[in-house]
Amino acid sequence: MLPDETFWLRFWGVRGSLACPGPDTIRYGGNTSCLEINCGPHVLVVDCGTGARLLGMELADRKVGAMDILFSHAHIDHLVGLPFFQPAQTAGAALSLWSGRFDGGTSLRAAISAMMQAPLFPLPLDALNAKLHFNEFVAGESFSPQPGIEVETAALNHPNGAAGYRINFDGRSVCYVTDTEHVPGEDDENILRLVREADIMIYDSTFTSAEFKARRGWGHSTWEEGARLADLAGVKVFVAFHHDPGHDDDAMDVIAGQLEKRRVGSIVAREGMVLVP
Repeated sequence: MLPDETFWLRFWGVRGSLACPGPDTIRYGGNTSCLEINCGPHVLVVDCGTGARLLGMELADRKVGAMDILFSHAHIDHLVGLPFFQPAQTAGAALSLWSGRFDGGTSLRAAISAMMQAPLFPLPLDALNAKLHFNEFVAGESFSPQPGIEVETAALNHPNGAAGYRINFDGRSVCYVTDTEHVPGEDDENILRLVREADIMIYDSTFTSAEFKARRGWGHSTWEEGARLADLAGVKVFVAFHHDPGHDDDAMDVIAGQLEKRRVGSIVAREGMVLVP
């Protein structure tokens, strides 16, 4: 916790697709996507992958009983931590859940309910004790979850749909753009508009350019494309995120070194890492 800062963020899960804890992922972490963003007294949570379990314990210790949770999309690696998120289990807690409208018309509530039912899970969504309020938007719209916080959104290129976020607070900005696939040789104008001159851009860097060639259509991008977009948009700090579960710590060290040479000051996300925009 950074009591002297009004705006800061911490990574609780940095992997994509599948949690991969173990001796080969200790330095970067093995939990799936979860980010904590503190805007003055208010907490935003972005995605509830497996990293949400530890975040929930931390928030309970800090006695944080109200928060907004922004979901990029409804794939299970971004939802599965919610039933284990301690504030969601706590009577009297109030959680506002936000998501875009998914392809096919499925709602966030329906997706979580489907995950939390037999034979996949022993307890239904209604077993969570917190008060849950579901909010839906159309990607491209903006909203204000709390006074002084502006959230901009953009549609991303991902199977079943996904949304990217820009959180503006205290004259600074953090962009969260994960689960998106770029089209080689084309600029994604939705993303460029969203991240223009952002202080921090967190971007889907699941693959390397060499790996991407065999994984077209999987819905993910590369750290090389993230660096290119950051340059085009005038982003201050680019953070590579949503690491492939097959990339162990040694592989991530190689990517971190290559990224630093490509765009000085860029960062490869690690669990527990704290950044100030």
